[in-house]
Amino acid sequence: VQLQASGGGSVQAGGSLRLSCVATFGTYVMGWFRQAPGKEREFVAGISRSGGSTVYADSVKGRYTISRDFAKNTMYLQMNSLKPEDTAVYYCAADPKSIVRITASPTSYDYWGQGTQVTVSS
Repeated sequence: VQLQASGGGSVQAGGSLRLSCVATFGTYVMGWFRQAPGKEREFVAGISRSGGSTVYADSVKGRYTISRDFAKNTMYLQMNSLKPEDTAVYYCAADPKSIVRITASPTSYDYWGQGTQVTVSS
């Protein structure tokens, strides 16, 4: 089981980036987390097995969109209107145990990608 995240980079405030996470396995509940220096890893967004349900952290609601392409085994995070406080390493993760529920707790996710850096300058 492997997750490969990509798409990070450096942008100015107000800009956009799209992160991708390719999975080598089937359909699980998946999520994006981020971790800024000196801070705990925090939940950003999650998507159900079917892709029909999504959950967002309040800090990104209305700016980020999570989606998945089953044909490509890939999950995406479209990030718009980026702010300097969005700067962090972003991780994708998979929760193989959940059938329906999308949880914000990192401890529920068993599989993690390697992280991709997102830097937003003011």
